[in-house]
Amino acid sequence: MAQMHARSGEVVGLAPYGERLAEFKTTAILKAEQLELVRLVLPAGRGLREHSAPGEITVLCLEGRIAFDTPAGQQLLGAGDLIHLRAGEPHALNALEDASALVTICLAKPA
Repeated sequence: MAQMHARSGEVVGLAPYGERLAEFKTTAILKAEQLELVRLVLPAGRGLREHSAPGEITVLCLEGRIAFDTPAGQQLLGAGDLIHLRAGEPHALNALEDASALVTICLAKPA
């Protein structure tokens, strides 16, 4: 079955999952011409190896704590914290405790 994405004008809830976090998985929310949104769900101790995105990204921690590694060093994200990275900037992340985050990826290449 194909994964459903949000439609233009549709409201998407991003409230923390709280005690039910372990029941959820990473989900694509939206993929449009210029923008992709993903709700990333990471159990404590899990993460993503170093990678980069072709466009700028933001990561907004919705709940839990995430260690976010960039060439400039490690940043710790807690609920409500946001980080921005330039296009192509390598990064890795690891959940210090069960966590979820909203990842926004710019798909349009800079002019």
